[in-house]
Amino acid sequence: MAVRQTTAGRISQMLKTWTSGESGQVSGQGSHDIDKYNKLHDDSVTSVEGRNAAYVDLVNSYYNLATDFYEWGWGQSFHFAEKYAGESFNQSIARHEYYLAARCGVQPTDHVLDCGCGIGGPLRNIGRFTGARVTGVTLNQYQVDRGNSLCASVGLDDKCRLVQADFHKLPFEAGTFEHCYSIEACCHSPDRADVYGEIFRVLKPGGCFISYEWCLTPKHDPKDVDHLWSKKKVEEGDGLPDLAYTYTCDAALKKVGFEIIETRDAALDANPGGEEWYKILTPSYFNLFRLQFTPLGTFIMDRVLNAMEMVGIAPKGSAAVREMLRQAQLGIVKGGEMGTFTPMYLVFARKPA
Repeated sequence: MAVRQTTAGRISQMLKTWTSGESGQVSGQGSHDIDKYNKLHDDSVTSVEGRNAAYVDLVNSYYNLATDFYEWGWGQSFHFAEKYAGESFNQSIARHEYYLAARCGVQPTDHVLDCGCGIGGPLRNIGRFTGARVTGVTLNQYQVDRGNSLCASVGLDDKCRLVQADFHKLPFEAGTFEHCYSIEACCHSPDRADVYGEIFRVLKPGGCFISYEWCLTPKHDPKDVDHLWSKKKVEEGDGLPDLAYTYTCDAALKKVGFEIIETRDAALDANPGGEEWYKILTPSYFNLFRLQFTPLGTFIMDRVLNAMEMVGIAPKGSAAVREMLRQAQLGIVKGGEMGTFTPMYLVFARKPA
């Protein structure tokens, strides 16, 4: 199951990492990273081509800023999932991950790659579920350190590990892995085909690749002001160079040699009595987590973080990071409601035997 701490526990953990020097945000680093990040997303300073070329700095700056906020508020698995009727948030997150492993047919003897693993929430869940050896890669060193610490704390460090690596240049021999999965990570790449090509290389013949991809849907109209606003907010708030359409993923898979088994927007799957994937980010005065997205919740959170910065409990730039993530929330919800954006375009492909 995905791990979600109590509110007190999450605050305690975040303050502990900030004040102990473990976090990517300590000692004024937050202010430096937010300024650097904002310049990369300022169209008057950096073009789309410039963001694509600077994807390493873009992703590292973003996750230095956002990782602790994600873990504090979301848990250890940094992704969306639609909720089925009667499910809790944690249950929906775990099911979303188990589906990938089950669909690929992962066996206890397999070595599996998690491409873009964050702090390894899915990696640990899938490792427990399948008994397989799972190696995760992430560009961000703080996430590697945090993830490996969490693996050790739950006794999974013998089978589950995180490695710092650029997924455009995977540090593995050809044919290393039986299968590979990725969850809402390849969107950080400026070139899907290049990432897919590296995954193809490190898979054994007959190995499967399955992924949930952040994409623009065919409903996105590049001339529609609301559509463009949502796209820009998602990119700015989530460390993305440029969102691609769903069909870009299909074309990239074919280009590098994969046999496509299935692609579909899983956000459109029937879900009677359940909740849409973006519901968790919509404002509500009757849900403790969603309260923060209401005007009152935003006002309180801003004042609390500003006060924490003033007295030195939170690093400089924390309130700015929170505002960056809030803007992303606005764009994501708008894109979900309009049907122009999906975080779960499912791609399932096989390397020819």
